[in-house]
Amino acid sequence: MKSTIQDKTHAIGNYMVIDKVMESVKTTEEASDVERLKHQVDEIIVKVDELEQKVNDVDRFYTSLSKKQPNSSKGSSAVKERQQFFSIKKLQQEASKREAAAAKRMQELIRHFGTIFRQITTNKWAYPFLNPVDVEGLGLHDYYEIIDKPMDFSTITNQMEAKDGTGYKNVREICADVRLVFKNAMTYNDERNDVHIMAKSLLEKFEAKWLQFLPKITEEETRRKEEAEESRLGMQLAQEAANAKMSRHINNELSELDMHLDKLRETVIQKCRKMSVEEKRKLGLGLSRLSPEDLTKALEIIAKKNPNFQAAAEEVDIDMDVQSESTLWRLKFFVNEALEAKGKEAANKVPNENNKRKREICDALAKNAKKRSKKM
Repeated sequence: MKSTIQDKTHAIGNYMVIDKVMESVKTTEEASDVERLKHQVDEIIVKVDELEQKVNDVDRFYTSLSKKQPNSSKGSSAVKERQQFFSIKKLQQEASKREAAAAKRMQELIRHFGTIFRQITTNKWAYPFLNPVDVEGLGLHDYYEIIDKPMDFSTITNQMEAKDGTGYKNVREICADVRLVFKNAMTYNDERNDVHIMAKSLLEKFEAKWLQFLPKITEEETRRKEEAEESRLGMQLAQEAANAKMSRHINNELSELDMHLDKLRETVIQKCRKMSVEEKRKLGLGLSRLSPEDLTKALEIIAKKNPNFQAAAEEVDIDMDVQSESTLWRLKFFVNEALEAKGKEAANKVPNENNKRKREICDALAKNAKKRSKKM
C-alpha cells in the first residue's frame, strides 16, 4: 500500500511540477490554465497525504499486532469461524457490561468472604488485632522502625464497607491485609510472647478457611481471564475488519487519483509549446550528464511513447527531432529534476571531502613536528 502512494507522489514530482511547466506554455491564457492545474495538483497532494496517514495507521496496527501476538493466528482463526463481526463501538459497550458484571460478582465474593472474616475477628484471641496498635500508649518507640505497614481489623472492615469506590476490588486484597495483621504481630513480638502465639494460631485458622474458599476465587479469575481474552480477540477482529475496509477504500481512492493524474499529465503536455533547437541541444547535454540509473529511466520515458525504441540495447542513439513534443517535455522535466538532485548530493559531499583533507594535513603536520622534536 505504501509503495502505491509513493508511486503517485513520485509521478507528481516527475511529471507534474507545474512551476517548471510554466516556461513551456504557449500563451498567457494557457499559463492561467496551468495555474488552475497547479491548484488541482495541490489538492491531489493533500489527498495523498491523508491517504498515507491512513495507511500508516493500518501499518502500525498490524506491526503492533505481530509484536504482541506472534503466535495468535490459530486462536484468531478459530474465533473467526464462530464469531460474528461487530462494530468496535458495540464491542466496547459489551466489554463494559462484562466488566460491570464481573465487578458485581467480585463484590458478592467479598460479601461471602465477610463470613470468614467475622469468624476470625470474633475469636476470643482476636482482641489485640481489632484496632490499630497504640504505639505511644504502649511505649513502642521502635514499632515503626520494624513494621513498614501497620494493619488491623477495623481498618480492613472500613475498607470492605467503603461506598466511595476506594474499597477493596478483589478478595485477594483483603486476604493479603488479614495476613499482614498477623505477620506484623509475629514480626514485632517474640515467639514466646502471647500476642505472637495468638497471631500464629489465628493465622493457621484463617489459612484453613481461606483454602476452602479459594476454589470460588480461582473460578472467578479463570472466567475473567477468558472473558478478557474473548474481548481482546473480538476487538482485534473488529479492528482487522475496519482496516480491511479502509484498505479497500484507500485502493479505490488511489485508483481514482491515478486516473486523475494521468488526465492532468496529458493536459499539461498538450499545453506545451514546440521545443526549440537550442532547447533540444541542452536536453541532449543534460541526458549525457545523467547517472546510469537516471539514464535508464529517461530511456523508459522515450520507449513509453515509441514502442520501436530499444531502451535496453547496448548502444542507444536518441534523435531529438523524431521525438514527440510530449516526450521531449517529459524528458526535460525529468532531466532537470535528476540533475538538481545530483547537484544537491554533490554539494553535501564537498564539505566531507574538505574536512577529510584538513584532517590529513593536520596529521601530516603533527608527524613532522614529532620528528623534528626527536632530532633536537
